[in-house]
Amino acid sequence: MATTKSKSKTAKDDEINEEVVQAEEVIVNEEVHPIQTDDDGEEKIEVTIEKKLIALFTLQQIDSQIDKIKIIRGELPLEVQDLEDEIAGLQHRVDNHLLEVEEMDKLVSEKKIAMKDSQALIKKYEEQQMNVRNNREYDSLTKEIEYQGLEIQLSEKRIREFSTAIDNKREAISSAEEVLKDKNSDWQVKQAELKDIVEETEKEELALIAKSEENQKYIEDRLVTAYKRIRKNARNGLAVVLIERGACGGCFNKIPPQHQLEINMHKKIIVCEYCGRILVDEAIAAIVNGTSN
Repeated sequence: MATTKSKSKTAKDDEINEEVVQAEEVIVNEEVHPIQTDDDGEEKIEVTIEKKLIALFTLQQIDSQIDKIKIIRGELPLEVQDLEDEIAGLQHRVDNHLLEVEEMDKLVSEKKIAMKDSQALIKKYEEQQMNVRNNREYDSLTKEIEYQGLEIQLSEKRIREFSTAIDNKREAISSAEEVLKDKNSDWQVKQAELKDIVEETEKEELALIAKSEENQKYIEDRLVTAYKRIRKNARNGLAVVLIERGACGGCFNKIPPQHQLEINMHKKIIVCEYCGRILVDEAIAAIVNGTSN
């Protein structure tokens, strides 16, 4: 048991280390990013590491506000989607039952026609028995009458079976339609609730998304990619965190003094060696908060 836990912990540590290495491979350490040109041939503005850190921390704050809006919506979008899927499944089931009932109604009609045909043949054979010339013909007609009688009994049995099945299917349809009605009512309530929440937050969310995209212009693509990957892997969506009491604000592991010094100098982009999050100091936070105020 202890061996299994040890292996599980080792695998988890390896996974974390791999993510940190990937983040460090992407994040650049140059003091100044050289001037580049975009697709239109226009020069991009030279951005220092400090400005990149400011842009990253600002981006994190904006994205965190977007996350809060999504939290306000809660599980409603998923609940609405689940209800839609459930309603579609119930409707499909009802449609299938209706098709089966229709098919069995046809079979009942066919069996009733077959019974009439058999009854007509019995009547015909009985009339022929009145004019037979010998016992062999009489016995042959008797067997035909018996056979048609058995066909009538079999048809009656099949009609009873189909009728029972039709009744069961109709009960299932009625039950499913009741559930469908309730689910549709629930869906309408939750859809209206979701619509109200979306209408309240959509304008703010779109504005924040626009600000997020604007901030990304000050950061090279590979650094943005690294930021998004770290955010995706982090449970709380934090890719850029403050140093708090000499520890990472994401995983709360202690940061070596040498790394703290480098972070305070704003000459390199430093990531936590444990969780891979990008680290910034209070000075960067003060600049961002001062700008936002």
